[in-house]
Amino acid sequence: MKRDQSRVRTVALMGMLFSLAMTLSFFESFLAGLMALPPGIKPGLSNIVVIFAMLSLGRREAFLLVLLKAGFVLLTRGAIASLLSLSGGLLSVAVMALLAGSTRVTVGCRLLSVLGGVSHNTAQLAVAALLIGNHYLLYYLPVLLLAGILTGLLTGSIYLSLEPYLKRLFDRPQQRPIR
Repeated sequence: MKRDQSRVRTVALMGMLFSLAMTLSFFESFLAGLMALPPGIKPGLSNIVVIFAMLSLGRREAFLLVLLKAGFVLLTRGAIASLLSLSGGLLSVAVMALLAGSTRVTVGCRLLSVLGGVSHNTAQLAVAALLIGNHYLLYYLPVLLLAGILTGLLTGSIYLSLEPYLKRLFDRPQQRPIR
């Protein structure tokens, strides 16, 4: 009985987190236009939700959230945007999950977020270069690496300031470690 309640709670929480991630993604689309950011650069606010899912629920849930986000992008923005979202999200979560689950290295949330942002941008640029068939696109990598560092610091800092409230809001009786 408790196991069923835990599953229902996790499914409900994932639904709320997915909704929050989509709301933040929608908001940042407007924000990026207002801030006059260079092409391909967004603050990555929805990654705050992915980091929370990974650290609070586990790797599997973080990967599921990335898949759901890419599916939503497919429905709203098309196949290429979805492929870029999926490639960036999967590499980002894989890198963060490896570092967060490592027993040899202790990584803070800001560094985790920075490495996630850098890997996200790198994967998206690599996939875009493959799709377009133009390796000159890779010359944009330094700009995207700098953007990944800056936006990673921003989202990591926002996550750290919101973490106590998120944990209280989504308080789980038994926290599961990262799997």
